[in-house]
Amino acid sequence: MKGFVEDVKLLGEFLRAAGYKVVFTNGCFDVIHRGHVELLRFAKSLGDVLVVGLNSDESVRRLKGRGRPINTLRDRASVLLAIRWVDFVVPFHEDTPERVIKTLRPDVLVKGGDYTLDEVVGADFVLSYGGEVRLFRYLEGYSTTEVLRRMGQV
Repeated sequence: MKGFVEDVKLLGEFLRAAGYKVVFTNGCFDVIHRGHVELLRFAKSLGDVLVVGLNSDESVRRLKGRGRPINTLRDRASVLLAIRWVDFVVPFHEDTPERVIKTLRPDVLVKGGDYTLDEVVGADFVLSYGGEVRLFRYLEGYSTTEVLRRMGQV
């Protein structure tokens, strides 16, 4: 069970009806590196199904600048789906995944350790219905900015 899904409502209804514990994380993932892989492994360990929200190309450009994303949405989704812990990739066009989180209603929301709980979009909503928010420890030297810096791109 893997796939690129644009209908978040249908996906959420299916997963809830099947009784799965759903974990959600999100990001641009325009240069996938070990830090991302470790985050995804951690996230999957917290439930049955891992859904990854993926910023659209336009959203990445707004957030990161005209030179980004490095790879297109379809390429990024393809790489994410090749990672064994990722079950579904859901694209979103807004700058944050708030709409996706409110529609999917994950049991667990995961973000990287470079965030605080107060900064995690959707955390208050997930906690309001008894969901859980978890932060993954930051892996020093494994950030997209660091990877791009080593490549001379930043």
